[in-house]
Amino acid sequence: MRGSVFRGSRRGSGAAVAAMVAFSTALAGQHHVAAEGGATPSVPPLKLDWRVCVQDSPYDCATARVPLDYSRPRGRTIELAVIKRKATGPGRRIGTLFFNPGGPGGPGTLQMPTGYDFFPKEVRERFDIVSWDPRGVGNSTAVNCFASPEEAETWNASKPAGFPVGRQERKAWVSAYEELGRLCDERDPELLRHVSTEDTARDLDQLRRAVGDPKLNYLGISYGTILGATYANLFPSRVRAMTLDSNIAPTAWTNHASDDARLPTFLRMGSDRSAAATLDQFLKLCGSDAAHCAFSAGSPQATRSKFDRLMNRLRKHPVSTWTYARTVGDTVSSLYIVHPGWTQLAARLQDLWQGRVPQPPAAPAAPSLPYPVPYLGEEQAGAVLCGDSPNPRDPRVYHPLEEASAARAGDAGRFWTWAAEPCATWPAVAAHRYTGPWNKRTANPVLVVGTAYDPSTPYRDAQAMTKELADARLLTNTGYGHTALLNPSSCINAHESRYFIDGTLPRPGTKCDQDTPPFSTPLTRTGAPTAAGGPAPR
Repeated sequence: MRGSVFRGSRRGSGAAVAAMVAFSTALAGQHHVAAEGGATPSVPPLKLDWRVCVQDSPYDCATARVPLDYSRPRGRTIELAVIKRKATGPGRRIGTLFFNPGGPGGPGTLQMPTGYDFFPKEVRERFDIVSWDPRGVGNSTAVNCFASPEEAETWNASKPAGFPVGRQERKAWVSAYEELGRLCDERDPELLRHVSTEDTARDLDQLRRAVGDPKLNYLGISYGTILGATYANLFPSRVRAMTLDSNIAPTAWTNHASDDARLPTFLRMGSDRSAAATLDQFLKLCGSDAAHCAFSAGSPQATRSKFDRLMNRLRKHPVSTWTYARTVGDTVSSLYIVHPGWTQLAARLQDLWQGRVPQPPAAPAAPSLPYPVPYLGEEQAGAVLCGDSPNPRDPRVYHPLEEASAARAGDAGRFWTWAAEPCATWPAVAAHRYTGPWNKRTANPVLVVGTAYDPSTPYRDAQAMTKELADARLLTNTGYGHTALLNPSSCINAHESRYFIDGTLPRPGTKCDQDTPPFSTPLTRTGAPTAAGGPAPR
């Protein structure tokens, strides 16, 4: 799940890759395409014509054409952009591993290549790795509610950054998202109703069949965990190996299959409390290590006090465009990737403390991407979230909810409450929403990975996922950040490799540490990390 699925969610394809979906209906049976055990005969078989994406690229690309509505397979079709990296160990290939990078709205055609080296080496050797831009997203048939990039920029500038503070900003915020919903409904209302997780799970099964695998191998992170859980319960006999990393509790996502949404999605999940706990760890570790953290005040308590004073100061005196709300949003999003995210966040906070406009970190060399970078407007994530997961439909309730969340989670509570408010005025509900059951017995057990301090998907949600699935094993990452994939642990990788290759699960209660603790790189005089001894840049 991203820093927010609506705003601030495009922090580069190598950042978090992160959030959600699922919500059937009492009439789900009449909407479902087919019972588990076989595809509907009337759905044409999918054929993938692989080609080298660009000259000398190790990636192959294909375009898949699938039904917009699986209950009407001969009706309108849409395109899915698909990408593959072949197994690197000739003669040892097991099959295909499908990867979803989260979001919702994560473009797999970009995020799989940029994150490819994070996959365990043994997995890269034994599996072709395939990802795709889900329906509604990126290079696939995408939700795009603006006539031009300039129109999108104008709309984005009409609302406050981070979240609204004060009556006037709340009015501007609600008005902007009302306009977004109206524009989206005018351009392609039919598409808005068919970008649900259930729809995407059926696309995934079509892709599995197209590559010739009898059962699915799958790695989903953040929102990709809800996609995986949905697939596992729609097609339980087709699961060979499935790892779900940084989980969303299914019943929190679906609100226990109820449309009575008293709380927004992220507060049901507990994202506010989890972000607050992760921020506490950031300030504690920063305060304990002034040599490695630019924002340190010499002790955990003093550093916490310094952060709170900075937030209070920014409420009254922003530093250029760095308002209180923008800084809170940047802080929560920057907790996702420990290296180099935490060190860079500390440097920005120190700049603000000293009244300076933070300088953006030096961008790493841009990789050569096999697919063009598409339009990735926040309406793509919003179409999935708002169509699938119930949220309060009255914009007026979000301010009281914000205050209640702030009472339990501080600044992070304000951020996560408003993250779902755009759903209050979203114009569409998904035609096919999966709400459960979540406990269908899969052909093989599922591996669930949860991180102790995750600013987006709480560890408790990984525990809930393990409990709600029929047969799942929890592997605990005792570290920090959003997803174990992007915050590497050799221990996690070793367990995932054994599981994907031969089905061996870790023992119950297994815990793993991350390879590199936060703030492990010495600082230069400018507060930037030195090159020696640091982690590989993202």
